[in-house]
Amino acid sequence: MSRLFRNNANTGDFIWKKNVLIDETFCQVLDRVCEEFPDQYAFRYTELDYTRTYNQFKNDVDKFATALIAMGVGKGDHVSIWATNVPEWFITFWATVKIGAVLVTVNTAYKIHEAEYLLKQSDTHTLVMIDGFKDSNYAEIIKEICPELAECKKGELNSERLPKLRNIVTIGFELPGCYTWEEAFARSSEIPYSEVEVRRQTIDKHDICNMQYTSGTTGFPKGVMLTHYNVVNNGKVIGDCMDLSTVDKLMIQVPMFHCFGMVLAMTACMTHGATMCPITAFSPAKGLDCINKEKITAFHGVPTMFIAMLEHKDFAKTDFSHVRTGIMAGSPCPVKVMEDVLAKMNMSEICITYGQTEASPGITMSTTADSVTTRVSTVGSPLPGVEVKLVDPESAPNYKELPDNTPGELCARGYNIMKGYYKMPEATAAAIDANGWLHTGDVAIRQPDGNYKITGRIGDTIIRGGENIYPKEIEDFMYKHPKIKDVQVIGVPSKMYGEEIMACVILKDGETATEEELKDFVKASMAKHKTPSYVDFVESFPMNAAGKVQKYKMRENAVVKLGLQAESDIVTA
Repeated sequence: MSRLFRNNANTGDFIWKKNVLIDETFCQVLDRVCEEFPDQYAFRYTELDYTRTYNQFKNDVDKFATALIAMGVGKGDHVSIWATNVPEWFITFWATVKIGAVLVTVNTAYKIHEAEYLLKQSDTHTLVMIDGFKDSNYAEIIKEICPELAECKKGELNSERLPKLRNIVTIGFELPGCYTWEEAFARSSEIPYSEVEVRRQTIDKHDICNMQYTSGTTGFPKGVMLTHYNVVNNGKVIGDCMDLSTVDKLMIQVPMFHCFGMVLAMTACMTHGATMCPITAFSPAKGLDCINKEKITAFHGVPTMFIAMLEHKDFAKTDFSHVRTGIMAGSPCPVKVMEDVLAKMNMSEICITYGQTEASPGITMSTTADSVTTRVSTVGSPLPGVEVKLVDPESAPNYKELPDNTPGELCARGYNIMKGYYKMPEATAAAIDANGWLHTGDVAIRQPDGNYKITGRIGDTIIRGGENIYPKEIEDFMYKHPKIKDVQVIGVPSKMYGEEIMACVILKDGETATEEELKDFVKASMAKHKTPSYVDFVESFPMNAAGKVQKYKMRENAVVKLGLQAESDIVTA
């Protein structure tokens, strides 16, 4: 009797029964897929010379895992990857987790302010990096943070500002004191592969395998600690909802440093033997070309990606006949965009996933079998193995549970909830209550049919084009400007990005400044997506009787002032 299962169309196979959690680590997943589908393509790039079957990819992983051990990476050590969706990203991830180390993802938009904080706070031991992306020059940033590189031997970095960092591996360029990718890869010959097997035998499914940094209300990003059990199963059940199998080719245009790429794309594919066709960085032209060349059956995106593809000049000559599914998520999903994607991209089985990094990230999701109405207007029902409830946030600490059709804070509990924030026990306790419920900070309504609608947020989080942005991080940085007396950052509606950032600024007495001056100040040291789109110079902020700033009133005022009343026809996801 076959151990395999068939997809709904009876055209492809997958390994594990749907909607059931599995007790596999990442390395066990890869082994099993290689055993069942050794000649199935794992990767097919259209813009790079990297095509690998699952067996061939495993060989690359095994060699780099051996190389990491040779470079002194031990179990539990942190390996950071600062790169776009290049092949080395995937190899580094799977090699790191195979030896019991922890892969730390670095946002490709980071600049020096954020990069130094992450690399230090995460206790990064080894950094793998490209030379830069868009307006962030990683090579110059790392030279400024670690001037010791100019004199140190490769593998022997002793940085004053990053005391735990020992190795830097460069992809596609050379830097003094750093291994090139090829040099690092060659170190695999120094020790036997048996050392990798010794390490992998010590890995438990509940060991931390990944740290994703998410901005926090404390002003700086927090390292979300995720386990093999968290991520493998979240990717697996998401792939189940999409009915993925060996017949599928999923184009990956969402970034791998984010859970959208790492879990909803890579892990969902790997647990179902599907083929991945990555785009190194989002480009509607490259994506449409990939759909044509590879006969893509699935792809993901935040709403802005779908909009860019729909409006691109190459859209009309793109063959969508093989496409059936994908996920729109990461940001509020306009109903009109969902309808256009269903009708014009042949994505009759497109789904919406809702979640957050602390939940690995999926909490609820619609499935390919749900009605179009459910998939367009809700974020679906709880994923298998996940409990969801709505509570009155004002009823702490006992938290009164609320009935259907009543807005409340969405809370989640299950296998997918993080172990905590790295070295931040107080922040962890504030996010996960004594009964194990993650408090998302999002306001939702549960419909009688069990599907959820997200209607807003309790806190100040801004979601711009799929990026979670926490105002306090930007406020804390803007306070460093010598002309600023006080600043409050809010989100204002945007049909293109879901939300845009607005900084409301009170200048010091006698000072003058321009919008561009303050925008450039932020842009020079922080990721571009954290740069305010609007700067409003004000004399004061609206406050309540207790002296607390009323950001909701600031948002209401800004909507009127900017004429954005028509920008809110969205389904939040």
